[in-house]
Amino acid sequence: MWNIQKLPNILTILRIFFAFLLLCIMLYGQYLLPPPIHPTWINYFACLVFCIASITDFFDGFIAREYEVTSSFGEIFDPLADKLLMLAAFIGLLVLGRADVWAVFLILVREFFITGLRVVAATNGVKVIASNLGKYKTGLQITAVAFLLMDYSFAPATLWLAVILTLYSGYDYVKVYILSR
Repeated sequence: MWNIQKLPNILTILRIFFAFLLLCIMLYGQYLLPPPIHPTWINYFACLVFCIASITDFFDGFIAREYEVTSSFGEIFDPLADKLLMLAAFIGLLVLGRADVWAVFLILVREFFITGLRVVAATNGVKVIASNLGKYKTGLQITAVAFLLMDYSFAPATLWLAVILTLYSGYDYVKVYILSR
């Protein structure tokens, strides 16, 4: 029997699976996909997997809010699944030499810092909600990673734009949840 209440959590688990699949395709695509395969097709397939996984992030949140089916599993694992997906993409991009180490480091530091902020806030009974700026940050990061997966020449510039917005949105969270208290 189909139960809409389980769908957001299923999408979250699927996104974790996609993170592993993405990294495998990026690192071992020439062995996993049928030969002879041109490297461009590995890029296309990796980008497709990443985009599908990113879309699951939108839909699990939308369904959870629309049908009011939030769960403690979803509250913990949804952001974790997002970070695993981005981590898999960034590790693969670093191995392939397509992403700047400092850009990836700055993005990941911000992500882990805000995750820590959320945990501390939760222990104090405060819920840190995603701001619009945080959603724009996520959209720009997804766009930058997709462009890097496709190996477009302008993709590194897009990644640095994502870094700037990522750091600014991190500052915004600090301003709202730490400096204003």
